[in-house]
Amino acid sequence: MNILIKPILTEKMTAQGEKLGAYGFVVDARANKLQIKEAIEAAYGVVVDSINTMNYKGKIKSRYTKTGLVVGSTGAFKKAIVTLKGDDTIDFYSNI
Repeated sequence: MNILIKPILTEKMTAQGEKLGAYGFVVDARANKLQIKEAIEAAYGVVVDSINTMNYKGKIKSRYTKTGLVVGSTGAFKKAIVTLKGDDTIDFYSNI
């Protein structure tokens, strides 16, 4: 099971990373906090202080097309906010 799906690179999460040492990740919905902690520490070589998780439902989306109304939904996902200990940082832009 691949626990870490992708980092959240929004303006708000970047500000929290610089100010508070907190980073956001989209994670597997079945993963618990201990599995997320182990995956972050192994992938980035940092020490995790705390983890907050939240589950998001998919939003209902609809649009009008030639064939009529099309209704669907976006995917559900789980988000983890990871706070690091001390002066540890994660640089997402180092591989570019």
